[in-house]
Amino acid sequence: MTGPAPKPDNEVARLRALSEYRILGSKPEESFDNITSMAALICHAPIALISIVDHDRQWFKSKVGLETEETPRDWSFCAHTILSPKPMIVEDALFDDRFKDNPLVKKDPHIRLYAGFPLQTNRHHRIGTLCVIDRMPKSLTSTQYKIMERLAAQVVTLLELRKRSLSLLDEFCRLHQQKGMLCSCSYCRQVRDSQGTWHPLEEFMMRHSTLNFSHGICESCMEEHFPDVAAQQEQVV
Repeated sequence: MTGPAPKPDNEVARLRALSEYRILGSKPEESFDNITSMAALICHAPIALISIVDHDRQWFKSKVGLETEETPRDWSFCAHTILSPKPMIVEDALFDDRFKDNPLVKKDPHIRLYAGFPLQTNRHHRIGTLCVIDRMPKSLTSTQYKIMERLAAQVVTLLELRKRSLSLLDEFCRLHQQKGMLCSCSYCRQVRDSQGTWHPLEEFMMRHSTLNFSHGICESCMEEHFPDVAAQQEQVV
């Protein structure tokens, strides 16, 4: 039956877990954009999204082929996906009773294929999805399915790294309260020094502590953990 998805049984805890990542409203980041680009490439889909399901909206941390920043949760395919740990594949939304009257199907972007892979934390909170969308009905191959599962897991890894970095920054601020207030940007996470110059979080903390940071996926790890993606990239090049 057409209509919004019901709320998960653990909705209160899920939203609390989501808030810990401080991801909503943050600026685009290359590490996330790389994943949506790969998802669109691998699945030959015009649209790929990292969608975060908030209280009453779905907000896109990263997007390919779509201009809008968010849509109402009541319209969200992803709100249905987070009800289960398993991916949700809708081969043709026009023939799915849940979605055939959905504004995102009847109007732009005219969804026909939707393939959503839940972003599940290590505490089993599904905070959003990695999804691909097409304007024509089709399905995913078994290879595409497996790659999307791995890419969704990588999104969760990036979110966990982000949360740890912010937690370390919070602890660093507490340790330096005696020396004065440490100012950080709520959006890009840069830190302002005593001269008023802004620095990336990792750079600032490496200067003022013994901590070291490194983020990203090197070519060797890409080949080891995402061999199918690496192979597809080589073919494109």
